[in-house]
Amino acid sequence: MHVIRRADEQSVEAVAHLLRLVLRTSLPFLPELHTPDEDVWFVRNVMFAQCEVWVAGADPIDGFIAFRNGWIDHLYVRPGRQRQGIGKALLGQAMRTHLLLRLWTFQKNAAAIRFYLAHAFRETKRTDGSRNEEREPDILFEWARG
Repeated sequence: MHVIRRADEQSVEAVAHLLRLVLRTSLPFLPELHTPDEDVWFVRNVMFAQCEVWVAGADPIDGFIAFRNGWIDHLYVRPGRQRQGIGKALLGQAMRTHLLLRLWTFQKNAAAIRFYLAHAFRETKRTDGSRNEEREPDILFEWARG
């Protein structure tokens, strides 16, 4: 059983640090578009302002999810702690809260694709990536309760 909790202002830097760590280690095909300071600004002023953010673990956090009405914007688990139920616990928080969820993941992110398919998401669309910041082909997934 993984303990998850609603993130607060004191979690901003830890979330930003984990976001950068996972992007650099688990998604090395992505370009590095932002500085660490820009990551902190984004987490504080965009992610925390627009989403419910939940974290797993304490110091350091092992994962986080950011979701809003009908969308999961971010779900990341620390390398070395993946495949231990943390992502499932975080995803469960969003699934308990919403009847319908959508999310985007990169076509090259095979681990995420397997994870979402295993949790009853279905692919609804593929793009060439021309509309995302990274310019990386992606997939839209959808889940509906029941």
